[in-house]
Amino acid sequence: QVQLQESGPGLVKPSQTLSLTCTVSGGSITTNSYYWRWIRQPPGKGLEWIGYIGYSGSTYYSPSFESRTSVSRDTSKNQVTLQLSSVTPEDTAVYYCVGSYNAMAYWGKGTLVTVSS
Repeated sequence: QVQLQESGPGLVKPSQTLSLTCTVSGGSITTNSYYWRWIRQPPGKGLEWIGYIGYSGSTYYSPSFESRTSVSRDTSKNQVTLQLSSVTPEDTAVYYCVGSYNAMAYWGKGTLVTVSS
């Protein structure tokens, strides 16, 4: 069973870079056909898809976030990292790491990040 755990600072100041790590267990992030996605949910709003990194290392970002987002990986640690730059209070949200394989999806528990001075 694939399990995902998000980690990172719970408070980030405006204009700084938000950095989160997703640690994957129960499977390798390089396993064929797996995609590792970042999704967030602002308070009182719906889910927003940010981007993903695939098993081959390819990345794709939502146009809404592309200019200030980077998703990378550390295969030696089996981790996926999200960096979101120039954050504002509107980036306050619960951030989720999601592993997908065909029709299957494995969600982390999510981590709340608050952007505030």
